[in-house]
Parts: sequence; structure tokens; C-alpha cells
Amino acid sequence: MPAAPPARALPAPLPTPATDRLAAITAALAARAAEHDRDASFPTEGIELVHGAGLLTATVARRHGGPGGGLADTVRILRALGAGDPAVALVTAMTLFVHAAEARRPHWPAGPLADLLAESAARPTLVNHVRVEPDLGTPVRGGLPATVARRSGDSWELTGRKIYSTGAPALRWLLVWARTEEDDPRVGSFLVRGDRPGITVEPTWDHLGLRASRSDDVLLDAVRIPLDHTTGLALPEPGGGRDALGGAWNSLGLSALYLGVARAAQSWLTGFLHERTPTSLGAPLATLPRFQSELGGIDVDLAGAERLVAGLAGAVDAGDEPAAEESPGAKLIATRAAVEAVQRAVALTGNHGLTRHHPLQRHLRDVLCSRVHTPQDDTVLLTRGRAALHRPPTLRPSDPLTL
Repeated sequence: MPAAPPARALPAPLPTPATDRLAAITAALAARAAEHDRDASFPTEGIELVHGAGLLTATVARRHGGPGGGLADTVRILRALGAGDPAVALVTAMTLFVHAAEARRPHWPAGPLADLLAESAARPTLVNHVRVEPDLGTPVRGGLPATVARRSGDSWELTGRKIYSTGAPALRWLLVWARTEEDDPRVGSFLVRGDRPGITVEPTWDHLGLRASRSDDVLLDAVRIPLDHTTGLALPEPGGGRDALGGAWNSLGLSALYLGVARAAQSWLTGFLHERTPTSLGAPLATLPRFQSELGGIDVDLAGAERLVAGLAGAVDAGDEPAAEESPGAKLIATRAAVEAVQRAVALTGNHGLTRHHPLQRHLRDVLCSRVHTPQDDTVLLTRGRAALHRPPTLRPSDPLTL
């Protein structure tokens, strides 16, 4: 592990996260979310709002002049942003995760890190991993990237195509997963500024949900970067290696985001039930026990999932290793609860819920995206099932019961 780069004075202090203003920020994001979803336009003003509130840099380490926010802080932030505009929340999450990884284990070279921190103090500075490729798919399922880094004098030249690159048009830094052109190829992340010559963003993102996230294709054509602009460059490990802490941040942070979407759907449903008064009933739908019970079921499921995610996040911050291992399972539970909550809301409201000028159909499209994030349900269940099969039983079938 490289030594932590020395702390560097920033040209301007990073703002303190305005977590006391989360409700107002959620409302401001929600006011523009439908517009950006309809146009599939990147929510620039939403990112500026999040940056100005100190949320985009909430996980920058204290040794770098940041607030040093942990996973519990991040879960709280992403749930609020997800309820306002999940596209803003997802782009923010990717940047928060990168800063948090550097805070846990220093691995960025000193020069690029100093540039990232200085830019982050001055303006919204988005950074994200770009890993997925057309043929490979997601790298967590194995394989080497087709994107190649060739040694050229005192530089690397990167060539390849990345897909599903969240926030692509606005990324200031890209962590490009690639392999070296060597007899024994190494793999790792190459730190690339978003404005380097040879980078083209193709507007290919035409998705059902999270349309404003602009997860477009990124093409790299002999993009030159200094030789030291790499992290984790090494021979590939069998199975790709495991980072339980990083996985916990991803699982719990994204779960919180989609629980926020589900809460937004519940909020709209509550207002609808109060306002909708069929002439045959002569009273709002909110007065009917059936609707009260269904809303209660949604509330119980979401509250339980929120408690689970928040509790595990706090435990991870406290260094509880089993909590990190349990986080993928919590993602499965939480995202299933979020999807089910929105689907139940749609079932309760019928055509009203699927009408485009109501937000519930947008919440449904957005919450369905929770299923595609790593780790996906089949991987979680397979891993946990195999672990359970090798776990020593606490009670064998032949053991007598004593009461």
C-alpha cells in the first residue's frame, strides 16, 4: 500500500455538508426531475446545487481538508437525493464512492489527487469508474477488458470503448479500467481527465429509467496520459479480487438511493389518496380501510429496509467486518422492498399511476434500475447459498430437542 500523500492546502475550503438542508435540497431537485427525465438531459443545475451544499465532497478525507463523511452519512445523503432526482443521486454516489475509497486506502498518485481536490473545492468535479464494455459486460463476472493501454515513451496511450458510463458528458476524471499491451498484461484503472484529446462521448443512452444520468458510451482513441496516472495496476487476480468494504459502500449507498425513490412514490400516493374522491364514494380514497392497509404495508416494508441499510452502514463505519459481508444481502432486501413498494402504488392507482403527467410512472421506471447494479440478485443468492452450505450447522437433524 502506498503511503498517504501529504496533505495539501486547498485554494478554497471544501464546504461543510449541509445535511440540515436535505429536505429542501430534495424538493429543489424534484422540481426539475420530470423535465430532465423527459428530455434525457443532464441535470447540471442539480449537480451544482449538491456541490454548493457540500454533499458532492462529503467523503473527502479529513487529511485532505474534507469532512471525512462515512458510509452512514452517505446513506443519509443518497436517500434524500434519490427522493428528489435519482439521476443526480447516482452521479453524486459515484463521486462520493471514489473519494471514500481514497480516504480508506490511499492509492491515487499525489499529482492527480492534488488536482482533483483543488478542482473539487472550486467547482463541481465529477469522477467515476468506466469499466463496462460491449463484449465483456460487467467486469465483476470475470474476463479481461478489451480497452488497451500501450506504452509510448513517457506516456500511456489508451484505446477502447466503454458503455454505461454514468455521467459521461460531465465527468472531469475517468478511472478507465484497461489492460496493458505487455507479454503478461496487467490490469488496473488509468486516471484520465475528461477533456483529454482522443475522448469522445457518444450519446447512446436511451434508457427506460434514470434517463438524466447520461450513462453514455465513452470512446478512447490513443488518449495519452502520464505513466504515473494509474491505480491498482497489477497482474489479474483469480476471480478479480474482493473488496468487501468497497462492496458495502456500493451496496448500501445505492440501496439508500432507491429507497429514496420508493419514498417519493409513497409521498405521491399519499397525496393522491387524499385528493381522489370518486363520486360513487363521496369521500377520499384515504378513508377506505383497503387503501389504508396497503399504504401501511408499503410503509412497514420501507421502514424495515431503511433501518437495515442504516444499521449496517453504521456498523461498517465502526469496523464491523461481518456487516460488510452482509451488505450485498441487504441490497437485495432493500431494492426488492423499493421495487415492490412502487409496484403496489401503481396497482392501487391504476391508470392514474401510469399516466405520464403523474410522477409515479417515472418512479417505477427509475426504481427498476436498482436491479442492474452490482451485485445483482443472482450473484448475491449464489454466494450466500454456497456460504450457507459450508457453514457448520448449529443443530443437526439427529440432535434431540430438549425443552
